[in-house]
Amino acid sequence: MKLKCRLYLSTFILLIAGPSIVSAGDTIPTAAWRRPLGLPLHKPGVTRVPGNIDDGYWQGAPVGGFGSGTFSRTYRGDFARWHIKAGVHKYAPVYANQFAMFQQSVGEAQGTARVLMTDHPTDGALASWQWDYPVGAGEYAALYPKSWYDYRWDKFPAHVVLEQFSPVLPNNYRESSYPVAVYRWHAENPTKHAITVSVLLSWTNMVGWFRTFTRDFQGAPNQGNHNQFVSEKVDSGTMKGLVFDRNQANAVPREADGQFVITALELPGVEVSYHASFPAEGDGKAVWSRFAKDGSLANSDVSWVSNGEKLAGAIAVRFTLQPGEKKVIPMVIAWDFPVIEFGEGRQWNRRYTDFYGTSGSNAWAIARDGLRNATAWSDAIDAWQTPYVNDESKPLWYRGMLFNELYTLTDGGSFWGRPIGSNSKAAPSFALLECFDYAYYGTLDVRFYASLPLLKFWPDIDKQVLREFADTVPREWPEKGQWVWKSQQTGNITLHMRKKKGAVPHDLGVPEGDPFIAVNEPGWQDTNDWKDLNTKFVLMVYRDYVLTGSDDTAFLRQMWPAVHDAIAYLQQFDHGSGVPENGGYPDQTYDSWVVRGVSAYCGGLWLSALRATEEMARALGESDAVAKFHQLFLKAQRTYIDKLWNGAYFRYDTDSEYRDSIQADQLAGQWYANMTGLGDLVPREMQLSAARKIFDFNVLKFGDGNMGAANGMAADGSIIRDNEQAPEVWVGTSFGFGALLLSEGMREEGYRTAWGLYHVIYESKGYWFRTPEAWDVSGNFRASMYMRPAAIWAMEMIPQPRADTRPPTTTAPLKPDQASK
Repeated sequence: MKLKCRLYLSTFILLIAGPSIVSAGDTIPTAAWRRPLGLPLHKPGVTRVPGNIDDGYWQGAPVGGFGSGTFSRTYRGDFARWHIKAGVHKYAPVYANQFAMFQQSVGEAQGTARVLMTDHPTDGALASWQWDYPVGAGEYAALYPKSWYDYRWDKFPAHVVLEQFSPVLPNNYRESSYPVAVYRWHAENPTKHAITVSVLLSWTNMVGWFRTFTRDFQGAPNQGNHNQFVSEKVDSGTMKGLVFDRNQANAVPREADGQFVITALELPGVEVSYHASFPAEGDGKAVWSRFAKDGSLANSDVSWVSNGEKLAGAIAVRFTLQPGEKKVIPMVIAWDFPVIEFGEGRQWNRRYTDFYGTSGSNAWAIARDGLRNATAWSDAIDAWQTPYVNDESKPLWYRGMLFNELYTLTDGGSFWGRPIGSNSKAAPSFALLECFDYAYYGTLDVRFYASLPLLKFWPDIDKQVLREFADTVPREWPEKGQWVWKSQQTGNITLHMRKKKGAVPHDLGVPEGDPFIAVNEPGWQDTNDWKDLNTKFVLMVYRDYVLTGSDDTAFLRQMWPAVHDAIAYLQQFDHGSGVPENGGYPDQTYDSWVVRGVSAYCGGLWLSALRATEEMARALGESDAVAKFHQLFLKAQRTYIDKLWNGAYFRYDTDSEYRDSIQADQLAGQWYANMTGLGDLVPREMQLSAARKIFDFNVLKFGDGNMGAANGMAADGSIIRDNEQAPEVWVGTSFGFGALLLSEGMREEGYRTAWGLYHVIYESKGYWFRTPEAWDVSGNFRASMYMRPAAIWAMEMIPQPRADTRPPTTTAPLKPDQASK
């Protein structure tokens, strides 16, 4: 969907200039997740892994588009989380970056001004400002990409709600990339007296702060920074704001060269004042004394170049509400940092530069578009979300969680761009980051779960990612890297080839390396011989074909050689049974959980991938391949059942010490088969029996059934204690299991499984907008801001009609002693 500014301009002017217009955004959706402003959480979860990121529970929804860089404001009111440099997490409250509000009723001798943060600087900066907005005086709400701050304080007579968003919109490959944040202030006067309201936005000149891979701003340069007041006639108003810039030696920007802008639109009855420059770590009197008196600023355009001190600037929007009147006032923050430089020196331009250029001086133009389209974008987000959030056939908590777990698509370190100097007509590269603790781009075993909303709402991006993986399959990267896990096991350094020909890579590289060029970063495991990567690649190709209408045969034909090679590569691990065998180390996504022989997880994915390859061959008219892969499937199916079915579920594997364990993800292949119409990989009664067993043991027997599905449980129902990953709940795989349950008609069990995840994230442990990969039975976590939890959208993927897979007529009988368990 391509939004055009001129179509929405008249609507925009009416909304902010008309004194009695009621905005549709006044009402916060019922499905939005809510929490009192600044309210601390009792006994929050903490990381259980030394060195893992743990920023605490104050997080709020982010702003920023795909690959543009993001930041977020906490629900206590400070701007603290910064993901501007690609693949790098920085967490540090910047205290001069604030919203503040002034209100005064007509006839009152003095108004009230307060910074809209329920805390204050710890270093004594801006001491003249009135801090510590009352905890609980209002409510935070989020339904990503929107969030709201509903201010309700008895000293503020007008009711004001801040609506925040960036234009992340479905099937939109333009505005969804923009580095822009819109803040719409919905103000209403419920009293019998006129009220003057003013909103202040202050900002620090942070240009140059995003050069390093560190997680803080220590050593961030300020030398050469300067702020400038800018005013421009825009339609029937005047756009006023501040540009935060920096001296640079070259006309061509480097990474971290660019601009921030804060701005608002002055119209009749809406006054914008400004203070271009003040010391960010001073007492702040030059700004606060005027603002606290009458809600205005000094209209000072005095500017100087920093000699190392931190500079800040501020704007204020002041207006008067008559009794009963409502107004909607937009403000915008935009940024333009066009260049990304990864660790080995290669430079890229971000996707949004296709529309604004690469000079790094276009933040004002971006902000202008934000002001002009604020209403249109808000309405477009509402139109997208409404069918989902108003669907009363599904639990209310679930409807909100659906959208709030999408935050990772922009804020999780996602990248979208092209190498500088490359063909501008070529499709830009895109990748989600696994997480900031495990900073791999596009991690394939994880995106098998995480990419479902990308496919649903931005399918062109998802197909392009799979094309990039396909291009690597026939290639070899011969350089050596250390196999860390094996080295730890043996006490000797063990090396492995970076990527073998025929192996689908684990990832597309890392931010500190040369991503998209040097793939399959060596590290914890030698992923060349993993047994789930090739099958997951095949399944995602078929998934993208089927769930986008089963008519993109050009995509299928393009992917077919890599699909064929991926299956052929895995056959080297088939020792005659028809199923590739795991190698006695953690050679799949559960990368600390040893698996040996034929396994439920990898074997089930193999069955599903064979069926998918058969159906792809059929769609492409490859009749010999259809017959070949069907026979391979039938042989593998017999082995899978004979070796793993025990009468109640499919055993973890055949030969490891965990062989009889109950794995929550044992039906992952069937989940994808249901989603794409591949049919029954095993007889349906076995599927249902195994699903019931997983729910009864991995869900209900773990954490009182209130935490999701544990990865593995012992056959007697006890928690496995001698492995790191088996006794963890993985959020994304639990959502996959929930989706499987829904597809099998087990609705109550599916939502109960997902509710356990909601309970931990949004009610008990405080993991909102930093959802981790995993937690243990205590609720403490590992790997926050992980991409796999986006798999909640699997529960929205409508299962396709099932094909007839002609299962064997004889199967292993149920064993009475196990069937009763």
